[in-house]
Amino acid sequence: MGVALPPPAPRRWFRHAIALATFVLMVYLSARILREWPLPLPAQESAQESKPWEPKPPPGALTAPSLSPGVLSGCRPGAQSCIPEGPLPLQVRHESGLLVAPGWEEPQCLGPQGMLGRMTRSFRASLKPEGDVELSQYLAGWRELVRFLTPLGSIVAFAASEAFIKVTALEARVQGPDAAHYTSLATMVAWEHRAGLLEPPGTAPRDSAQASGSRTLLLLHRALRWSQLCLHRVATGTLGGPDAGVQCGDAYRTALAPHHPWLIRQAARLAFLALPSRDRLLELACPAAGEADARAALAGAAGILEQVYNRTQDLLAGHGLLQLA
Repeated sequence: MGVALPPPAPRRWFRHAIALATFVLMVYLSARILREWPLPLPAQESAQESKPWEPKPPPGALTAPSLSPGVLSGCRPGAQSCIPEGPLPLQVRHESGLLVAPGWEEPQCLGPQGMLGRMTRSFRASLKPEGDVELSQYLAGWRELVRFLTPLGSIVAFAASEAFIKVTALEARVQGPDAAHYTSLATMVAWEHRAGLLEPPGTAPRDSAQASGSRTLLLLHRALRWSQLCLHRVATGTLGGPDAGVQCGDAYRTALAPHHPWLIRQAARLAFLALPSRDRLLELACPAAGEADARAALAGAAGILEQVYNRTQDLLAGHGLLQLA
């Protein structure tokens, strides 16, 4: 007796739903980019993969001090796809880190020529010993993170382009006539507070191209949290468990969905299902490396992002700026 196959209509509807969701998100992000930053995107740099994007970060990498872990409430120990209940804590617990065995040899993707290596070195160097965040290194790390995110599909690439515009806007301040006030997160916040440049909490400026550097950094900060969660869950996901699209979608609901309207949250839920598979993401993160090495490298990168997120979260919370946007 033959087995009846499910009708193809639901499968066709699912494919069309993902395409429609991606389209809705791209329209939404396009509208935000045109409204907030009415300047053209810089021309794509033609530098080879082995060269970091300009502007080059200043020499010298500082070692990040250890941070006291916070508590991520609502999560079961060992859960791979956990969304905490209630408000986010000031810090996230240290769930990421380099997962290696004794005698492990660092893959090329973490070396001087690797994208993950350049990204992690810049972000690590942004953690100043006195507890501040150096903006030039932070933005250099973000540039490499944008390069990594861009090939992950149309919706992630579009979001990465929005992040790139914010990075460029902050770089204009770091290198502009008031550069002395934009060397670090703390100096920037103090200067913008004294100069009356901070927007009232929860209000968007009419011309977002003139938004304060603190508001722009807060938006990058939220996106960094999504990136850290997504990379960590891809690196540590179990065989046969949720795929990358599901886990990065969970990360979106934790980090970014609370700040987006309902329609965009629903569209994002479907659009993230179109992300590449876990194997493909590991290949993009660490080319020519085995799965174990790629997972270890990605987990280590997520650990650095987690340290930067926690430091930035503490500083923004201390100045009462978490609701600035």
